[in-house]
Amino acid sequence: MAVLRRRRTQAPNPSVDPPPYAATDSDVSDSDSDTVCEECGSGEQPAKLLLCDQCDKGFHLFCLRPILVSVPKGRWFCPSCSKHKIPTSFPLVQTKIIDFFRIKRSLDLTQISDSDGTGKKRRKTSLVMSKKKRKLLPYNPSKDLHRRLEQMASLATALKASGTEFSNDLTYNKPGMAPRSANEAVLEKGGMQILSKEDTETLSFCKKMMDCGECPPLMVVFDPYEGFTVEADKFIKDLTIITEYVGDVDYLKNRENDYDGDSMMTLLHASDPSKCLVICPDRLSNIARFISGINNHTPEGRKKQNLKCVRYNVRGEARVLLVANRDISKGERLYYDYNGYEHEYPTEHFV
Repeated sequence: MAVLRRRRTQAPNPSVDPPPYAATDSDVSDSDSDTVCEECGSGEQPAKLLLCDQCDKGFHLFCLRPILVSVPKGRWFCPSCSKHKIPTSFPLVQTKIIDFFRIKRSLDLTQISDSDGTGKKRRKTSLVMSKKKRKLLPYNPSKDLHRRLEQMASLATALKASGTEFSNDLTYNKPGMAPRSANEAVLEKGGMQILSKEDTETLSFCKKMMDCGECPPLMVVFDPYEGFTVEADKFIKDLTIITEYVGDVDYLKNRENDYDGDSMMTLLHASDPSKCLVICPDRLSNIARFISGINNHTPEGRKKQNLKCVRYNVRGEARVLLVANRDISKGERLYYDYNGYEHEYPTEHFV
């Protein structure tokens, strides 16, 4: 299923031949000139007009709901002909949730609620002190177990709808893709920060909480315009780690013409283009896949930004974190600047 969010990496090269089904304004044949969009009734901008492979009806990319920001690769079916329907719910049976997220059954979900991961009580750090030292904060999960199950069920629903399995880690060594040895932070050209020892411990603590079923206080919701998107389910402090961006790691050179690359993210921006890496969350991913990028071409879009996407050197490896860049209210949708350091991806179709 195509959704509004797309890859944060180098924009497609205009010199590369367009993908299948992407016509240009100058090469539309007379037989196609009568095709109009079923939504707006216009045949203008034929390069953005998709034809359903079953009913042959036309739809503009920007008239679809959710909007498509690029032409899908391969066969495409309109909403009426598509067999991929949005599930409205995921069973809240606790055993199914535990199995879906591979929660460690041997651990008590309340075991680390007040711990910092070292057996000590969790620090009561003030926001002022954290802001001054720029220390990252662990997310504060909902105390209500049933509410956490509902949050995880919302993510499971979105993952199942997109045909994605849950993972909370970067994955390597899929045939033809990048091995773990390729992820060397020293190759970074610029734009990567070094994660301090204390912040590394905080990230590790967040991972342990997730393993125990203590998920970030977030709900995945479906919006007719944006597709799947994420809302804060309780107040979140500035500098809180929201999640790590995860998925299969691959070389950018393998994905440059992947116009259907759903939400690909830059992992390593190397001086040598052949060593640049991206995260591909289409097969394995977590909630980061459904957090929306903003339209950073408009003041209104930039005002929505409440997260920052930061690439860190973590013990010699590149990692990508989504971190709150201000206090976030309950019910507020999460948005981050998709371009980050590179400033090369067009976001004018984002909200």
